Amino acid sequence: MDKVVMYASVSVDGFIADENDQPGPLFDWLTSGDVPLDDSGVLKVSQASYDHTRAYWGQIGVTIAGRHVFDITDGWDGKPPSGIDHVVVVTHRPAPEGWDPEAPFHFVDGIEAAVAKAQELAGDRIVEVAAGEVGGQVLAAGLVDEVRMDVVPVVFGSGKRFFGSVAAQHLLAEPDVVIQGNRVLHLRYQVRR
Repeated sequence: MDKVVMYASVSVDGFIADENDQPGPLFDWLTSGDVPLDDSGVLKVSQASYDHTRAYWGQIGVTIAGRHVFDITDGWDGKPPSGIDHVVVVTHRPAPEGWDPEAPFHFVDGIEAAVAKAQELAGDRIVEVAAGEVGGQVLAAGLVDEVRMDVVPVVFGSGKRFFGSVAAQHLLAEPDVVIQGNRVLHLRYQVRR
């Protein structure tokens, strides 16, 4: 597989969080159904969202995120989210003081190094890049193969942009996946090269 996919839940006006890094209702679709998405018992989605999301999650080997996301999630308490094997953190700083060196997190400087490390760790599985500043930088560098987004029916007006501060035009192919769930529209686009 060896694909690099940029992904996040996003408002219809293109934001992944508000100005205070809060997702607001962007994750409401994860509790808007009756089909358990994982073993937590908290995440319950529509059958359409379950079929789409579980299949995708099962393909991800590594997630790339920026240090900002790592910090605001408290490093997911040292456990990668959604059953992912590894997280590669793009940062100019070392791991936090007291960080467990056995945790499957890898701290690298720069997006090219992050993608290379993630591809090495992922093997034939997908490398997922969190949308936002880091995702936008990876897209701008021509390293993203596919863009996936869970579009939620809310308008933020301002906040953290899905594509970060990307200033250049990037063409995507027609959506090859369009799935309607409860309070969400799942979309997938291939990146034109």
